Amino acid sequence: MDYSNRSINKVLSHLKDGRISKKAAFKKLEHFPFHDMGFAKIDFHRAVRKGFPEVIFAPGKKDRDIAEIAKRIIASGNTLLITKASPELYGYLRAVIPILKFNENARMIYYAKKRPHFKKNEVLIVTAGTSDIPVAEEAALTLELLGNRAGRLYDVGVAGIHRVVGNIPLLKKAKVIIVIAGMEGALASIIGGLVACPVIAVPTSVGYGASFGGLSSLLTMLNSCAPGVCVMNIDNGFGAGYFAGLINK
Repeated sequence: MDYSNRSINKVLSHLKDGRISKKAAFKKLEHFPFHDMGFAKIDFHRAVRKGFPEVIFAPGKKDRDIAEIAKRIIASGNTLLITKASPELYGYLRAVIPILKFNENARMIYYAKKRPHFKKNEVLIVTAGTSDIPVAEEAALTLELLGNRAGRLYDVGVAGIHRVVGNIPLLKKAKVIIVIAGMEGALASIIGGLVACPVIAVPTSVGYGASFGGLSSLLTMLNSCAPGVCVMNIDNGFGAGYFAGLINK
C-alpha cells in the first residue's frame, strides 16, 4: 500500500484546525508513509517510529536498485545509510548521486543533511584485534549519525590480557560499551565482569577454520557468565551502534 500525500495533508489539516489531538494525529500517521517501488517498499516513517531512517543492506541488491532507493530516501529529507558497501558500489552511486560519502573502514556509504548534535556521554567501542576494526567502525559511524560520541579502544584481545587491565579506568568511565571480537570471542565476558555498565557484544567472522565464520565467538558470547552482556548477530556493527545509541539517550 502506498499512502498518498493527500491522506497525510488531511490529517495535518485536522490537527491544525483542532479537530483531532496531537496524540490522535500521531496515531493516524504512525505508519505513514511508505512508497511501493515494485522491487522495494521504502519505509519513510521509520525515523519517527524508531529514531533512525530505514537503512540499506547492500549485499544481494542490484546497484541500480540501491541507487533508486537512495535517491528516494534523500529526497524525503532523511539520512541515508548503506551498510556492507564496496568501493565499486560507491563508485557507481557517486556518479549518480555526487553528494554521497564513503567510509571505507566502516564499509558504509552515507549522507546526512544535518550535522548531528552530539550527546554528552561517549559510547566506548572495544575490539579484540585489528581485524575486527571494520565492524567497530560500522558501529562508530552509526553512533555518530545518531548523535553519539564514539570512543575507541582497539586491539586489546585476550592474547595480551595486560592490554585490557591497563585500561580498566577507561572502561569503568563508560556508560555503555560495545565489545567486538572474533576467534573465541572471550573479550566480551572479561570486560562484562569488570564494569557496571551494559556491554553489547558483537561476534565477528574473523578467525581460523574452527571459528566457523563467527559461530564460535557467537556461542561464547551467548554463554557469557558475566551479567549485563547482550549479544548482536555476527558482524552486526550497525545493530550494536543503534542499540548503544538507545541506551545512551
